[in-house]
Amino acid sequence: MVQRVRVRYAKRGPLRFTSHRDFARAFERALRRAGVPIAYSQGFTPHPKISYASAAPTGVASEAEYLELGLQAPMLPAELVKALDEVLSPGLDVLDAVVAEGGNLPDRIEASRWRVELPQVEPAALAAAVAAFAAAEEISVERLTKQGKRILDIRPAVIKITSVPPVAAPSEVTDVPCAILECVVRQVTPSVRPDDVLSGLRVVAGLAPPVPPRATRLAQGQLTAQGEIVDPLAADRAGRPTDRVG
Repeated sequence: MVQRVRVRYAKRGPLRFTSHRDFARAFERALRRAGVPIAYSQGFTPHPKISYASAAPTGVASEAEYLELGLQAPMLPAELVKALDEVLSPGLDVLDAVVAEGGNLPDRIEASRWRVELPQVEPAALAAAVAAFAAAEEISVERLTKQGKRILDIRPAVIKITSVPPVAAPSEVTDVPCAILECVVRQVTPSVRPDDVLSGLRVVAGLAPPVPPRATRLAQGQLTAQGEIVDPLAADRAGRPTDRVG
C-alpha cells in the first residue's frame, strides 16, 4: 500500500434501502470495473483494503458517508471520484475524495446531523414536541436488539433538536402538511438513531407520525463547542481552512 484515500459518498432515493453489506459488495465491484489499484491484505483470503466509518442504517438516506481506501499505486482524488461515479448505480454517488494526511478517520467522526421529514404532521405539533424533548432531562425509549428489548436514555446524545420550516417541497411529499425535524446526535455506544429520536418525541409528547418518516444524514464529523459539525476530510486538505458542514 502506497497511498490512502478518504472518500465521501451519498446514498439517495431507493438506494437508501441498500444494506451496508450490499453496498460493500457493489463498491468492491465498482473498484474492479473502474480499474482502481486497490491494495489487498496478506494471507490465504486477501481482502481489499477498505475501511468504513459509521455507516448509516438501512432505509436511511445520507449525504455524508465515509470510507478509506488503501491503494497499491498513487491516484489523483479527482480521477478516483470520476472513475467510481461512472460505474456506480445512480443513487450511490461519490462526492469527494482526499489523500489521507495522517490521523484516524473514525476518530474525526463524533456526531451526525440529521433531517427527518414527517408527512402528515403539522409543523406546530412538531414544534411543541421538540420543546418538550429539549426540556426533558431524561428520555427512555425501548429498542429491540438481537439480545431482546433494551431501554436506552437517549437524551444525553441529542446535542441539538429543532423544528424547521420547509424551504422547498420535501422529497416525494405533495399536497399534505409536512413537518421537518433537524437534530445533531453524538456518536455513542449503543448508537442513537433517528428512529430513537422519534420514539423520544412519542414518549414526551405523544407525537406519532401517521406515515413512515424520511430520514437523511446531512453531515458527520467532529463536534464543536457550539454544536456544529466539522468536515472530517478538512484536515487532509493541505493549505485549506477547516470547512464547516453542519
